[in-house]
Amino acid sequence: MFVKDMKGISVFQHHSLRALISIAAFLVSSTLTAQTIETAARHAVLYDLTTDTILLDKASDVPMPPASMSKLMTVYMVFERLKAGRLSMDDKFVVSRKAWRKGGSKMFVMVKSRVSVKDLLRGIIIQSGNDACIVIAEGLSGSEDAFAEEMTRKAKEIGLTNSSFKNATGWPADGHYMSARDIATLSKKLILDFPEYYKLFIETEFTFGGIKQGNRNPLLYKGFGADGLKTGHTEASGYGLAASTIRKGRRLLLVINGLNSKRARASESARLIDWAYRETSSYALFKKGSVIETANIWLGKTANLPLVINRDITLTMSRKARQEMKVKLSYKNPIPAPIKKGSQVGLVSITAPGISPIEVPLLANSDVEQLGPMGRINAAAKYLLFGGS
Repeated sequence: MFVKDMKGISVFQHHSLRALISIAAFLVSSTLTAQTIETAARHAVLYDLTTDTILLDKASDVPMPPASMSKLMTVYMVFERLKAGRLSMDDKFVVSRKAWRKGGSKMFVMVKSRVSVKDLLRGIIIQSGNDACIVIAEGLSGSEDAFAEEMTRKAKEIGLTNSSFKNATGWPADGHYMSARDIATLSKKLILDFPEYYKLFIETEFTFGGIKQGNRNPLLYKGFGADGLKTGHTEASGYGLAASTIRKGRRLLLVINGLNSKRARASESARLIDWAYRETSSYALFKKGSVIETANIWLGKTANLPLVINRDITLTMSRKARQEMKVKLSYKNPIPAPIKKGSQVGLVSITAPGISPIEVPLLANSDVEQLGPMGRINAAAKYLLFGGS
């Protein structure tokens, strides 16, 4: 087995969000363990969407009261219907007395009035209106209880493993919970599955019924690259935030919960995101189809064979870990013919401090036919006389 260390491999820097997300589709989600940072939040997950890499994890799979961050699930239910054509932004729902009377944060809808889906979405996303959530729930499912059951079913369907809903608002209730990781997963789906509607999250204010309210997401006002998603607060949950930021094509998702004040929520979220952008980067190492190595062939009609990989490889790691990264190629040398295009002939192995080792198949980039009987005899004789490389 021939093993080759690749020193100083070129790194392709990608600044297109779509390109980076498509790369990530070929990678297994990993956790960056070399870099650690403390946080006062009881629950936290910081996630690099470009490479499916978790940069920070603190009790992210532990169910917790999500408060108004669970409104993201209510929004998901609306976005899904809009995209499927089962609902339009201009559709209107009647405001019930239950919705009108609901306490907490409100968009101040009037009982028996009819409010458009577009306004209700803004009332939920920007104003965090509990009343707007109930209007949506009753309009779509007949009752808030029925809608909550539908939310729970849909959550399981889309891969939220630690989420259960008892209402559409995040109002404290026994059995109503989400994990920080589930909120991050849901946030990712809102961003990637509904780009035409996700843009609502970046709006900083909304006026309804003559009452103007600002978006509660503190990062939207910092020139921070933030474009969503949702705050939350109850006595049980503390102060929380699901936040998305994008800088130079690299998108991060942060979910924190359990902080003791609005100020702590704002400062801690900014600190953690700044740390991630400062201390880590996403590195595109290889492109799909690019020639990684040219191997010698034994008893083939061609003497050499280009070796490729069938996926892009992009990794998120600290800058120090990038300097210590090692890439090894392992394959037989020479490779015996016949060889079929696309067949695996070796491995690319990548190691770096703080990331799990990665192995990617090394593939033949073309067919190589075996020499005929006389050709094999001549090649063997030549090898015996002159040796091989």
